[in-house]
Amino acid sequence: MKTVFLFSGQGSQYPGMGAELVEKYSATKQILECGSDIMGFDLMKKINEATPEELAQTRLSQPAIFTASLIALTAARENGIENCAVAGHSLGEYAAMYASGMLSLEDSYKAIKLRSEAMAKAAEATGGAMAAILRSDNETIEKVLSEVNGFAAPANYNSPEQTVIAGESAAIDEAIEKLSAMKARCVKLAVSAAFHTKLMAGAAEEFKAAVAGFDFKAPQCDFYANLYGRKLDDFSDMPSYLAAHICSPVKFVDEMNAMNEAGIEAYVELGPNKVLTGLVKKTFKGANAVNIENNETLEKALEALKG
Repeated sequence: MKTVFLFSGQGSQYPGMGAELVEKYSATKQILECGSDIMGFDLMKKINEATPEELAQTRLSQPAIFTASLIALTAARENGIENCAVAGHSLGEYAAMYASGMLSLEDSYKAIKLRSEAMAKAAEATGGAMAAILRSDNETIEKVLSEVNGFAAPANYNSPEQTVIAGESAAIDEAIEKLSAMKARCVKLAVSAAFHTKLMAGAAEEFKAAVAGFDFKAPQCDFYANLYGRKLDDFSDMPSYLAAHICSPVKFVDEMNAMNEAGIEAYVELGPNKVLTGLVKKTFKGANAVNIENNETLEKALEALKG
């Protein structure tokens, strides 16, 4: 069965994520030790004891989600689940890079530390807001965004039914008002930044310089990219790719279509919650999509992937 491993992004976190699998799989200890050394704090202690509000802060949420994703990846592999491709949503691309052999564990954590710090700093400097728009279409959304006062742009093309917009707070509020009047459903996200837009340009520049010397290897499986919405073939300048990734929209719908066209038969989301599993199921009715985040979901996934 042609299987892709999917890794979720910021916003999927919750206290205690991954803890159950850590108790069961001793191989996760190496991940926690390496990550804690590089981040400068006890990762599992923070994940278990932080409040939801603390865990939502970029400097903690990014390494915490990345860690929970790698814990789930370890459990999947120890149970014989194999993959021929990887994909991540925003932050999830870093877990995908590790899973594909593109980055070592140490360099992955170093990249996450640099990225989370650069993005938190840019968010504090620029502010901003994000909102999920449902029951509308991209043409309508883009037209409304072009007419508001201030900057607003699409940030995540998540599914045919959901697009996330980001920009200056007042501009997003105005867009929400206009789209709501057109019967769209608008959900403001619990972030105070405009991720995946030009407001993150400062973070992108800082991050690109910081990872310039990292050893990026060619992946050992197909790697699907947010930036282009398709399989990535050129890995010659990953620092430039990852810098552009910080301030460009996530083309996840195109990515899912590309995976489907390539014959992917099973979608396995590794990490907290099941956001991407839901997006796959909304995009492809009847898709074999499962998530692994604890013992119960692992058992269900193993059952669903039989044969």
